[in-house]
Amino acid sequence: MPTTLNIQALAAWTLAALMVCGAGAPLTEAPSALPLGVEEMEHSDPTSSSPVWDSVIRAAKHHKETFEDEFPNKDWYPHVLENYRVPSLPTKCPNVNFSKEACLHRMAQGLSFYISLLKHVEKAYPSSVMLFEAKRNTGLILSFIRQKMKKPDQVTSLSSSEEETLLSMLRNDDTFHSKMTAHSILRELYIFLMDGKRALARKERRRGSAAINGGVSLLV
Repeated sequence: MPTTLNIQALAAWTLAALMVCGAGAPLTEAPSALPLGVEEMEHSDPTSSSPVWDSVIRAAKHHKETFEDEFPNKDWYPHVLENYRVPSLPTKCPNVNFSKEACLHRMAQGLSFYISLLKHVEKAYPSSVMLFEAKRNTGLILSFIRQKMKKPDQVTSLSSSEEETLLSMLRNDDTFHSKMTAHSILRELYIFLMDGKRALARKERRRGSAAINGGVSLLV
């Protein structure tokens, strides 16, 4: 059974490798086409107010309901899942000293890491609705974010060997442990997405205020 120390070391190493531009393989797991209507959005539309986020909110609520249905009469969500949290998960965009482009890059890079982690969820819950929703939403948001980036080619994914090493460290013969880790990954994925949405909204509000103030000064 892998130790927590080993998992922490491996997760830190793989995430560090993922965050270096040019490391690993170019990201190719995002779907080539988005659902009807999404690909028609104007590039200038505020990223944070896009309707693509609605499905993420619905899926996050559905995941919580699914967890509570599977483990009824136990006030476990989200407290118990903290004990199964994968160390060194992608960090969210900071509130200051970070451009919108840098935030988009961090989100895209982090989502490519979660794409690898979702393969553990697939082992624990194959063919489940919550897995389908997570994979669909991750690919959808990742493709959408890449469309908004100036340099999407700088986003990289784990190599097959790095991914296999990461997943091997998460494997556990205990079914309960494996399921809890899977639920923890899904919860952290949705937290990462919603934190990213809020960070983008703040940056876009500041950007809009700056544009309005600049316009006012020109009119004075």
